Amino acid sequence: MSNPVQHQAQSSLSPLELGIRACQSIMETYSPEMLPPAGRWHYHQGVFLVGMSQLWKLSREQKYLKYIKGYVDHLVDASGNLLLERGELDSVQAGLLLMELDSVFPETRYRAAADKLLRLLSTLNRTTEGGYWHKDRYAYQMWLDGLYMGGVFTMKYAEQYKVPPLFDDVLFQERLMRSHTKDETTGLYYHAWDESRTMPWADPVSGQSPEIWGRALGWYALSLVEFLDLLPEDHSGREDLAPVLRDLCAALVRYQDPVTGLWHQVLDKGNEPDNWLETSCSSLFIYTLAKGVRLGYLDPSMLSHARQGYNGLVHSVYYNELGHLVMPRICIGTGVGDYRHYVERQQCENDLHGVGALVMACVELSRSQG
Repeated sequence: MSNPVQHQAQSSLSPLELGIRACQSIMETYSPEMLPPAGRWHYHQGVFLVGMSQLWKLSREQKYLKYIKGYVDHLVDASGNLLLERGELDSVQAGLLLMELDSVFPETRYRAAADKLLRLLSTLNRTTEGGYWHKDRYAYQMWLDGLYMGGVFTMKYAEQYKVPPLFDDVLFQERLMRSHTKDETTGLYYHAWDESRTMPWADPVSGQSPEIWGRALGWYALSLVEFLDLLPEDHSGREDLAPVLRDLCAALVRYQDPVTGLWHQVLDKGNEPDNWLETSCSSLFIYTLAKGVRLGYLDPSMLSHARQGYNGLVHSVYYNELGHLVMPRICIGTGVGDYRHYVERQQCENDLHGVGALVMACVELSRSQG
């Protein structure tokens, strides 16, 4: 593998320009059918393509919509059948793409497939309180990132297809997640909770995992602003969620690296010499701060923290020998564990977890700047 020519991206690059270049680098590397992991209905592709969908809405460039449709149509047949892993929340997230396409194209497959994903949620195993297990093989475990994987799809379905009870179902899951993962000392949230207290990482009393992993908390934070955006104007859930978002964002900026504006892989242990600044979680926090300000739930001063984070991202990305934008220092997917588990996870470049989050952050900052 040749060494990349590390041309640092210009510090003057606007968020919209950066988002466009990030999308272009992936589009020129993979056809929609070959997005990794190829041939799977998966949240990796879903995260990236949701970012692309937001870019399409802002730019109205039809090539983005065509690319999204190419991925979905490769995996969803005319009857709305799709192949996926059925025992996990991760399989649901890409359903957001179905509803975007259903709002544009007169093809019944998209609504039919979305209906199947909603029914899939009703079959998933749950804790004794009714919280979704993250996956069948993780019995009695709720993971923070699972709220995004299943919750935003469900709330978008409720909003688009007028199914009000689903709003309350999602808010119930959020309250459970918050009650079991919040660390009252830092105001942040642990990665996971084990109701059975049988996992090696689970605290024998609380069931909480021991560390605060950046990207999981990023998905939780993003979920809060998405829920506030999707809830009906008169829904009481807004009053419940707004202070949760404000408190979390106040905690997040306390742990923002003052030099780079980014956030660490293990969020609250930035002083540890082997901890490292992680770009995907940083992108998710930037998105949350910028959108929270735009929606009127956060103080406008929070936008300066989002911009500081963006500057850190601009100074992190570079161009390779093909002229493609490269996003480095993205944590590959991970399970739950101790501090060593997280800081020793592989760092990768242009992983779709990260590029999708980067595009979302760029689009939201562009909207915030008018």
